Amino acid sequence: MSAAPGPNFLQARPLAPFAADWRKSRGRLFAEPPSPTRGEFQRDRDRLIHSTAFRRLAHKTQVFIPLDGDHFRTRLTHTIEVAQISRALARGLGLDEDLAEATALAHDLGHTCFGHAGEEVLDACMAPYGGFDHNAHALRIVTKLERRYAGWDGLNLCYETLEGLVKHNGPLSGSHARRHRHNDIPFEIIEFDRIFPLDLELFASAEAQCAALADDIAYNAHDIDDGLRAGLFSLDDLRPVGFLNRLLGEIETAHPGLEQVRVIHELVRRIITRFVEDAFAESARRLSELAPHSVDDIRCADRQVVAFSAEMEKAQKEIKDFLFTRMYRHAAVLPVWRNAKKIVRGLFETFFAEPQVMPEEWTLAARPCDEAGRARVVSDYIAGMTDRYALTQAERWLEKPATAAPH
Repeated sequence: MSAAPGPNFLQARPLAPFAADWRKSRGRLFAEPPSPTRGEFQRDRDRLIHSTAFRRLAHKTQVFIPLDGDHFRTRLTHTIEVAQISRALARGLGLDEDLAEATALAHDLGHTCFGHAGEEVLDACMAPYGGFDHNAHALRIVTKLERRYAGWDGLNLCYETLEGLVKHNGPLSGSHARRHRHNDIPFEIIEFDRIFPLDLELFASAEAQCAALADDIAYNAHDIDDGLRAGLFSLDDLRPVGFLNRLLGEIETAHPGLEQVRVIHELVRRIITRFVEDAFAESARRLSELAPHSVDDIRCADRQVVAFSAEMEKAQKEIKDFLFTRMYRHAAVLPVWRNAKKIVRGLFETFFAEPQVMPEEWTLAARPCDEAGRARVVSDYIAGMTDRYALTQAERWLEKPATAAPH
């Protein structure tokens, strides 16, 4: 009598011909034997979830504002929300959900303590040594700073996951670059690209594009939620934003007299739903127009294929403009930002001048370095700090008169 067949762990649903296929991955920097129970993109997702940098996101703020309570978002909860939306978009478009999720899980790993306030100061401190870019630092984390494996530094992720991390917002060089001229690309990316080319002039996979769009959807919806809960603005303050005013009108018509807390939840739910539905429709239209036969057709396209319609892109810009002025630059937020910047600058100056006061592993890393190398070690140390750890370090070290005041 023959034994019953074991479970087929690697059986997958049929995907679109232009989806990334883990069986045809371009591989890893360090070759590894295949897993009998997981596809390559599943392994990447799992490695990211189990990384130290991922756990730290639980205590890094998504938007550094003076919030009291346990219900406001952190980088970790934001990342989980992005991963959920990214998977939903990938499933609807016939793409590989594991790769879409892995890219989403990695997209915020490089953020510093204190949100964008921390990044601005760390970039200024590092200006003489190549600057600081959170996306480039995320690459540095997954290729060097995570030390979990006997045979290599980093997580040894697949090409497809790495290209998604680096290029989810579009090419970094060439005619379609959105952010950088080639000589402006962060040096960490250029250095790694020399070792493991990531085709910086091409788009990333459609799965990575799903993660980028999911990031926009999540933070637009959820920053509105957090801003309302924090009392930085009211529901009536949202009405000049036409898209949001229409949604509020729909809620009032369908549920007259609804209590505010439920109105907020209903609003956030509808924001996400409308953006996701629009992304499905516009992406399907673009894919039909392009008629790609492979993931390389996606990479070589003349524009991203996972996108919002022009109307929804306009709505998104209006929401971002509102949040910038009414939340990120709110009068209650600016003093907190200034204090956060003072802390980051003070810590950088302290540890750069006295690297021996850092924990032993960081002191040892800095000891053989020249000035630029020492600065990068200090930057890596501070960028990895959670908000509360940075505050603890500030209490310990910034009481010294020589380092208490920023330049």
